[in-house]
Amino acid sequence: MRKDRILLVDDDPHIVTGVGKDLEHEGFEVTTAGSAATAIELLDTASFDLVITDLVMEPLDGIDVLKKAKQINAETMVMVLTGYGDMASAIEALRLDADDYVLKPCEPDEMHFRVSRCLEKLALRRKLKAYETILPVCCVCKKIRDDSNREPGTGEWMSVEKYLWMKAGLSSSSTYCPECAERVTEQIKQEMP
Repeated sequence: MRKDRILLVDDDPHIVTGVGKDLEHEGFEVTTAGSAATAIELLDTASFDLVITDLVMEPLDGIDVLKKAKQINAETMVMVLTGYGDMASAIEALRLDADDYVLKPCEPDEMHFRVSRCLEKLALRRKLKAYETILPVCCVCKKIRDDSNREPGTGEWMSVEKYLWMKAGLSSSSTYCPECAERVTEQIKQEMP
């Protein structure tokens, strides 16, 4: 099973090391960045399920990281972590679609709870998105027809494993691929009196 990928951004090396190790110990795949600029470079080259970013950094800050993460993928969860929390910064972060706002210092249990809650929200969003489409699966061979970016019914048939690898979390409905439909039809004709 794929581990949830977290980008941890803070200009304090103690936070990056401590929180990073705690999250890795909890089973997450953690990438760290010591500045907002480095984080933005990482966001351009890799995908993350959750970004945890310090708010106050120079010359770019956590709001810049938040904006970039949401610009690249609005589904990415972003948690703002700050030791300088005030109502204005919290409102700004939430207005820009931050998914959580946490004050430092944050105990490991609290951080794990907040991270888990963000990732649960992400999983629910992905499931809801998945339910927006019906996924055809052959009742006999269990191949899946991928109609993505094609006219419905004309997609490529592929194994369940390949499809789930490409698009994790999609539900399925039963149907026949053309080869199995022909084979079952022939069997039914032969069994009929």
